[in-house]
Amino acid sequence: MSKLSSARQRVCVLGATGSIGTNTLDVLARHPDRYEVVALTAHGRVAELRDQCLQWKPRFAVVAEAGPAQALQRELRSAGLRTEVLHGSGALSDVAAHADVDVVMAAIVGAAGLEPCIAAARAGKRLLLANKEAIVVGGALFMQAVRDGGATLLPIDSEHSAIFQCLPEDRSTWAQRIDHIVLTASGGPFRDRDPATLANVTPDEACAHPNWVMGRKISVDSATMMNKALEVIEARWLFDLQPEQIRVVVHPQSIIHSMVVCRDRSVLAQLGTPDMRVPIAYGLSFPERIESGASLLDFTSLSALTFRPAGADRYPGLHLAWQTLRAPEGSTTVLNAANEVAVAAFLAGTIRFDQIHSVNARCLDAVSPDPAATRSVGGLLDLDATARRQADAIVAALTP
Repeated sequence: MSKLSSARQRVCVLGATGSIGTNTLDVLARHPDRYEVVALTAHGRVAELRDQCLQWKPRFAVVAEAGPAQALQRELRSAGLRTEVLHGSGALSDVAAHADVDVVMAAIVGAAGLEPCIAAARAGKRLLLANKEAIVVGGALFMQAVRDGGATLLPIDSEHSAIFQCLPEDRSTWAQRIDHIVLTASGGPFRDRDPATLANVTPDEACAHPNWVMGRKISVDSATMMNKALEVIEARWLFDLQPEQIRVVVHPQSIIHSMVVCRDRSVLAQLGTPDMRVPIAYGLSFPERIESGASLLDFTSLSALTFRPAGADRYPGLHLAWQTLRAPEGSTTVLNAANEVAVAAFLAGTIRFDQIHSVNARCLDAVSPDPAATRSVGGLLDLDATARRQADAIVAALTP
């Protein structure tokens, strides 16, 4: 693959106010000669988006609703900016596929990222995928869009970036090299806690991740290990693997980000400090490498690197990944939808932490996806909506 053009790369950041979005802007700020911000989007946090617009002066800003969009437009105009403020899901796809955009950072949380990701893929963008739900929901349709559009798909999750960094650029050689991959997991904030004591966990406790600073939804997913379940599904599509070729091990220090076990039993691993700016910088500059701002890994300060199994007794949600990958197409869409509903209910205080898995498992039992639904974006969104309605009903039945 050729190096990036000497001209500045024009970047769209979907989900600019979240942790991945702000880390992306931090990396971009270190390389003003290489990158130009063309579009910034946010679902909420309009005040933060305003501040980002004042700093970066993008051509476009996108928010969810018309009212906040109009208010933001007035503020930016009064500040002398020519930024055009758009709103709605269609606007996300428009800026992601815009002719003046070269690179799209997909950092929207949840299934809402599916349509703009597919739009970027079909438009042939360099697509930096931090929104794992898009590929979990989209599956084969998403990957076909990447192929049809000639897009460059680069994983930003630290685990998938690690696997990608351990493999050669020539994807045609991957199948001959890989025996299996090992995704590492921190184990979340409850990795040393008796599972029987988790019923009374509070949202703040679940969001207090020991290694990473993340948004509340992904932090809860890390606590249940549903985040890792989604990563297993993502890895199946990114690296064209069979379910049995994907394994997970708990590695509390989060220094080894993942490993490739080759057919000759060599093990290739990518190591580094737990800082999302590293995979972000790699995705932005691939196949080059640029300064990320992360601190160096000091091997002399590492007391130990430890590993333990990710058992179903402690992390039952994780094992739904392999179940859905072996189930009819669309099952991963159902799982993701159910989990988004369940996590939102937990964060709202509607259900207990230990009931998140119950909602997910019961929704999978209740919804039988039609594989035909996976062949179009509309069909996938309809399946997603069906699963959410079912999950809502399950939550309502669980609510005291």
